[in-house]
Amino acid sequence: MAEAPRVSLSDIFAARRRFGDAIRRTPLVESAQLSASAGGRVLLKLETLQVTNSFKARGALNAAAAFAERAGKNGTIVTASAGNHGRGLASAARALGLRAVVFTPRNAPSVKRRAIEQLGAELRAEADSYEASERMAQEYAEAAGLTYISPYDHFDVIAGAGTVAVEILEDEPDVTVLVVPVGGGGLISGMAVAAKAINPSIQVIGVEVEASTPFTSARRAGRVVTVDVGPTIADGLSGNPDPDTTTWPYIRDLVDAIVVVPEPALRAALRHLITEEHLVAEGAGAVGVAALAAGLLPLDGRTAAVVLSGANIDGEKLVQVLND
Repeated sequence: MAEAPRVSLSDIFAARRRFGDAIRRTPLVESAQLSASAGGRVLLKLETLQVTNSFKARGALNAAAAFAERAGKNGTIVTASAGNHGRGLASAARALGLRAVVFTPRNAPSVKRRAIEQLGAELRAEADSYEASERMAQEYAEAAGLTYISPYDHFDVIAGAGTVAVEILEDEPDVTVLVVPVGGGGLISGMAVAAKAINPSIQVIGVEVEASTPFTSARRAGRVVTVDVGPTIADGLSGNPDPDTTTWPYIRDLVDAIVVVPEPALRAALRHLITEEHLVAEGAGAVGVAALAAGLLPLDGRTAAVVLSGANIDGEKLVQVLND
C-alpha cells in the first residue's frame, strides 16, 4: 500500500498561521538539577501551560480549523481520545462553531472527561480501553457520514504538533537533542519533520513507558505490531496505535532512538517536577524527565529540550504519587 502524503515544514508553518493567537507560545525553561544529573543543558518545553494544558490543543485546532475551511461551520467532527486530544478538539469546536463527539475509555481521568463536557462536546465514555474507543469512534463516524479526526494519525494533527519543535529551535537554536513522549506518535512525527528540516543533525529521541511499547516493538519488527498493554500512570501514552497509522513512517525514518522508562522512574519524575521544579505534569508529560533522571539519556555536554506534554492529572492520582 502506498504511503500517505507526508507533512512538510511548510505545512507546519501553515498550521501556525492558521491557529494564530489561539495557541500559546509556551516557555522553554532551564532545569539546573536535571542539567547537572544528565551531564548537559536541559530545557523544559512547558506545554503543560498550553491552552487546555496539553500540546494536543495545537493539532486539534489545526485539524478542526482545516475542516471548517473545507466544510464550513456547523459541521460535526468525531474523535477518540485518552482525554487530552478530546479536550483540545472540544475547545476548538466551540471556538469554530462546530459540534464535537468524543469517545474515551470509561476510566479516562475525570479531569479530562469533565473538561470535555464543560466545553460542550458530546462525551461517549463507554469503552473498556483506548483501542476500543478508537474503533467505536471510527465506526460511529463512518455510519453517520461524519469526519473522524484521529488524535495522532491525521495530517493536520501532525502538522499542528510540529509547531512545538519550531518554537523550541527559534528560542534556542543551540538545541541538539529533542526528547519527546511517544504514544500514537503524532507529536514526535510532527516535531521530527520540523526539527530535521531546520537542523538535519539534530537528534530526535522518543520516550515510551514500559507498560506500552508499540513503536519500540515496531522498530524491532520493521512494522507496526500489537503489544500487550499494562497498567501505567501515563494514560496518554497507553494503548496500541492503528496498525496502518501514518505516524510509523515518520518514526521509522526520522526518529533516532526510542528509550523506555519503567513505571517507578516515571513516578519519581512526577515527584521531582513537583518538589524541585514546582511544575505539575501528568504521567505522559513526564516521561522525558524520567528518561534523563534515570540516566537513560546521558547528554555528554549537549543541549536537550524535553517536552512536558501535558498537566491534566487527577488530583487524587497526584497525591498518591507524592505519597509513594
